Amino acid sequence: MIIKQVLKKNPFIFRTYQKYKFKKIRNICKEHKNMNVEEKQKVIEKEYFNRIHESINWKTPQKYTEIIQWRKLFYKDKRMTNYSDKILVREYVKDTIGEQYLIPILGEWQSFSEIDFNSLPSSFVLKTNHGSGTNIIVKNKTELNYKTAKTLIDGWMSIDYGYRYGLELHYSEIDRRIYAEKYIDLSNSSVEDYKFLCFDGKAHYCWVDVDRGESHRRNIYNLEWELQPWGQEKKNTDNQIPKPQNFDLMVTLAEKLASEFSHVRVDFYNINGQIYFGEMTFTNGSGYDLIYPRKYDWELGKLWKNYKNS
Repeated sequence: MIIKQVLKKNPFIFRTYQKYKFKKIRNICKEHKNMNVEEKQKVIEKEYFNRIHESINWKTPQKYTEIIQWRKLFYKDKRMTNYSDKILVREYVKDTIGEQYLIPILGEWQSFSEIDFNSLPSSFVLKTNHGSGTNIIVKNKTELNYKTAKTLIDGWMSIDYGYRYGLELHYSEIDRRIYAEKYIDLSNSSVEDYKFLCFDGKAHYCWVDVDRGESHRRNIYNLEWELQPWGQEKKNTDNQIPKPQNFDLMVTLAEKLASEFSHVRVDFYNINGQIYFGEMTFTNGSGYDLIYPRKYDWELGKLWKNYKNS
């Protein structure tokens, strides 16, 4: 906590720390990229055991989390790369459910130095298209520390996220871009997003994240909006979360986007009834998030019947 406070108060120290961290990550990625399949399996097995405390059955995976490990190394589908690309996926969303569910893009660039900040509004969100958590929320452009923003963006753009610790290899082929999205004010909503777990084109569960910046909690509901007796990584909220407006429409939209895949997680924002597409995730939590009680890891695995085919 003390380290975080120091970093926040001293931008120079923060940037120095980030540069060190990015260099370390690049070295890890380089090491992983030079490994053969057997060596990659060992890396995944080690991380899986550290997080899940169990071994992986590579030959006949049955648990949801271990099927994800199999998918990361052995399943190849160019669509996983294209639809994990936060820019390219927009064309699929537009063609499948409509452009009205997309947050408008204000510009896209190949490097930070190309960004014309004068052309951007006072509020926006800077993102990269190839990673997770690679975004800078700018509520007031005049307060943006450009040196710090450049350090973060340059660092993110230097990372091949397919070869980080998770070895989600389909991210490696994404053509890296920076883009600015219209700022959507979530201040009047404690709910950040709704994530639908879809199998064979059918939504089965919706997980809801709240207070991600402070005390991150997560509830998982079925399609009748009944709180489930299992969770993924995070604890439940203290109070029930109301069923969102247009929930049935979100289910319909998620199933349309998921229709071609044996499994995908489809994320939406729902702000006062206005639905916005978030992302599609093919390796949920990199398969390292603990499903508890443990029997539900097997139950989810049973829903993933055709994992070798699509």
